[in-house]
Order: sequence, then C-alpha cells, then structure tokens
Amino acid sequence: MSSISIIGAGNMATAIGTQALKGGNTVEVIGRDADKAAALARTLGNGATAGTWGAVPTGDIVILAVLFAGAVPIVREYGDALADKIVVDITNPFNADATGLAIPQDTSVAQMIAEAAPASTHVVKAFNTLFSHVLAAGSPVDVFMAGHNTQAKANVSAFITSLGLRPRDAGDLSMAHWLEGAGLLEMGLARNGLGFNLSLAVNLGTTI
Repeated sequence: MSSISIIGAGNMATAIGTQALKGGNTVEVIGRDADKAAALARTLGNGATAGTWGAVPTGDIVILAVLFAGAVPIVREYGDALADKIVVDITNPFNADATGLAIPQDTSVAQMIAEAAPASTHVVKAFNTLFSHVLAAGSPVDVFMAGHNTQAKANVSAFITSLGLRPRDAGDLSMAHWLEGAGLLEMGLARNGLGFNLSLAVNLGTTI
C-alpha cells in the first residue's frame, strides 16, 4: 500500500483520507491551520496523523487538496520539501461562477505546479472530475489522471486501485488542461438536469 500526505482539511481531503485508510494506506494530514488538520486526523482515525506545515511530508504521494489559487503558492513555499515526491493535483481552476477556466488556455494548474516544484518532483493530475460526496460513497468510479512520469503514474494508479476505484491514464501532463476542462463539463452537466450525484466514466462496451 501507499504512504499518503494530504495537504488540506476540507471535503476532498476528508473523502480521500477516509477511502485511503479503508484501502490500507497510511495517511498524514497537513494544514496551515494545525488545529483543523489535527481534528481531521482524529476524525479519520485508523492511525491517521497530523503533520507539520512546511516540513517534509512523510508520504511518498502528496495530495494537494486545496483550492486551485493556493496550489502553486503552497508548492513554492514547500520548495525542496517536495523533492522526490509525487504531487497529485486535484484542483479545478474554475472562474467565480464555474462557467469557464480562470487560467490561460495554453496551460493547466498541474503544469504550473510542475514548473514551481523541484525538478525531482513528479506531478500527476487526478481526482478533479469527482465530487467529494461521490468519492466518499465508495462506488467503483473512474479516476482520470495525467502526468509525464510513467512510474509516478503507476504508483498513483496503485493508490487509486486500493480505494476500489478505476485509474484511467489520459496521457502526459499536457492532458491535465483537458482534464480541467472535463471538470468544467461535469459542472455544466450537473447544473443542467443531471444533478450532482454523477461522475464521468469510460464505457468499455463491445463494438460491432
């Protein structure tokens, strides 16, 4: 199983942390608000610990469960503490009313994180097309991901599988832009008749 550090203490951190522990992984929760991080670790139980903000995360996989605007600044602040780590970006860079992306069209938050991180850090985009309550339900849904490093993606795939979910490799990190667009598509579908109890998936049915 994997050792996971989650930066953040909100709904996605809770959902991922809960499922990670059920899957036999170790979980460290890190937050700028130490009390909030400690409270989430206690709520998760099952050996979850609270880490120290700015220190080297104990997990081999570090999940950025924060709002997109804070992701790059946090990576810059951590600096070499993220060297040799796999950083999983789960953010969606929506504008204020979630009708468009709030970053340039030729990049993604994941690519911006990769530029800000140490050279030895491997960034993987994943989990951004899942609402927290859908993830928390534990159904076997698809998790789309993108990243440059094959081994890093293999490690994240193994983690996703441990959650009872299906990893779907979309390609290198340039595909993170389109995964962020898929998150926007999902919001549109949810708002226009399908509701928020949904997730995007691949249908591998037989073709004729």
